[in-house]
Amino acid sequence: MIKIAVTSVFVDDQAKALAFYTDILGFAKKQDVPVGEDRWLTVASPAGPEGVELLLEPNGNPIATTYQQALFESGIPATLFATDDIHAEFERMKALGVVFTMEPTEMGPVTQAVFDDTCGNLIGLAQMG
Repeated sequence: MIKIAVTSVFVDDQAKALAFYTDILGFAKKQDVPVGEDRWLTVASPAGPEGVELLLEPNGNPIATTYQQALFESGIPATLFATDDIHAEFERMKALGVVFTMEPTEMGPVTQAVFDDTCGNLIGLAQMG
């Protein structure tokens, strides 16, 4: 059996990303290993700390920067997170200053919102059912 261990989002500033993903989203820092000028820096959900890790990957490569900017400018989320109560999370995050490009919107069996992670990405937030 194969499972996802690590997935990533490109970020323009790892320290800023770590603060946003831990202080605002509530993830926990999992790994922080120096790699040259950058770090192997991952966070995980406290709801599944031994599950999938999210690598906050520096976008120092021109290909990564172009990809990240193209997604952002097209309004396409770089990844999608799930929640059991999207309206409560929306209000909580909005009160913390998070900028949403799409408020919670029903799309069939899914309600989805999209926010700016302040590090060059749009992130989707979804509630199933």
